[in-house]
Amino acid sequence: MKQSINIKSVINGRKVEKTISPSLLLINFIREELGLKGTKPGCLEGECGACTVLIDGVAVNSCLYLAVNIDGKEVTTVEGLSLDSQDASLDPVQEAMIANGAVQCGFCTPGMVMSIKSFQKECEMNNIVPDREAIKKAIEGNLCRCTGYVKIVDAVESLFTTD
Repeated sequence: MKQSINIKSVINGRKVEKTISPSLLLINFIREELGLKGTKPGCLEGECGACTVLIDGVAVNSCLYLAVNIDGKEVTTVEGLSLDSQDASLDPVQEAMIANGAVQCGFCTPGMVMSIKSFQKECEMNNIVPDREAIKKAIEGNLCRCTGYVKIVDAVESLFTTD
């Protein structure tokens, strides 16, 4: 007999209540149960960061996180970033990635954007303007095979500069 667990969470601003298997990974819950395909399965070992989502604002590899652990928590996927905006415009992180040419094949982009969003919020909460080394450290858990990271670091840096 397969045990099931009831969870309640807020995902991308929407209340969700589901009965799930205790062994269901968050990435599979997001993609298969909720139909949100922006979160990408990469290595499925927590090494590439393609599956990064925010749980209560903290970047987490959803391939290593059991879905039952989101009970009572708020989850944001890349699809949920623009929900703060009335006009559904892109999040500033997404805009910075585009403006700086930091997107190529796009496979790593959702996870990269989510890690950067978490980093941006942390810096803003602590009134920190990060240097390039801090930015590199913040995204080191996200692998990109196309860009060489320079443009990604430029994009993050642009979030903290005022013109």
